Amino acid sequence: MNITFSELRRIKHQLPTGSVSKIANELNITEQTVRNYFGAKKYDQGEIVDKHVRPGPNGGYVNLSDTAILDSATRILNEVHTASIT
Repeated sequence: MNITFSELRRIKHQLPTGSVSKIANELNITEQTVRNYFGAKKYDQGEIVDKHVRPGPNGGYVNLSDTAILDSATRILNEVHTASIT
């Protein structure tokens, strides 16, 4: 899947407090790995994730080989949006 780096960061910034921990627990990975997925670069504390960034507008294009973290983040955002409507 391809997404702009700016869009990936926008999604991360919209997540409610505690979401990084929730995603990490759901996927049995470290919180730092989740942060690295969304643009952090602390690879000594978390794993390198399967993504490749290519130069371009909006921070470049990110090719995500595995979308599990993004899928979890999107689900959380949808839950928050649904809860705010009801």
